[in-house]
Amino acid sequence: MSSFSMLLAGLGNPGPKYAATRHNFGFLLVDALREKLEGRASAGLAPVSAAKGKGDMWQARPVANKPAWLLLKPMTFMNLSGDAVAPVLRFYKMQPDQLLVIHDELDLPLGRMKMKFGGGNAGHNGLKSIAERLGTNDFHRLRLGVGRPLVGETADYVLSPFTAEELPTVSKILDAALKALVTFARFGSERATEQVNSFRIAS
Repeated sequence: MSSFSMLLAGLGNPGPKYAATRHNFGFLLVDALREKLEGRASAGLAPVSAAKGKGDMWQARPVANKPAWLLLKPMTFMNLSGDAVAPVLRFYKMQPDQLLVIHDELDLPLGRMKMKFGGGNAGHNGLKSIAERLGTNDFHRLRLGVGRPLVGETADYVLSPFTAEELPTVSKILDAALKALVTFARFGSERATEQVNSFRIAS
């Protein structure tokens, strides 16, 4: 049995070129969680070697008196996310239902987020790669809305940075998502899902 209760995998692409892009929303949330827990002794935040060396990884306790989580940023590029996620689950003897994947979501507008367990991949190549490597879709997802482009190609849109006008909304979403992760760690997925799915940014 694993000493970690969850693997939190925030999806994105490595390198400064992609750092602030919509496709890296998952990376942004993992970084925000690390920043929140840094310097908090009870969190036990510390780097960990990712299995097969295909990601940046840390151990941490989002809630002081609860089991530790693994925080993972795959460094394989989005389309091969499963090559980083699957080996970590296997190495630590964790099950797919102990995985929470954070990713950008075209089918939700910026300012909305959804949490769900299982289901399809809606054309998201990161999710597709993970499902293929695990042999199942039965894992948790935290979908952070980015909306669809009004003009132009979807691929160009997700690989472009958030605009200056969007950044305040991005910040609010990250704050709300962090609170939801703490709820997940403290009370489980059902309570966190209710919190996430009822979230609205006040106009």
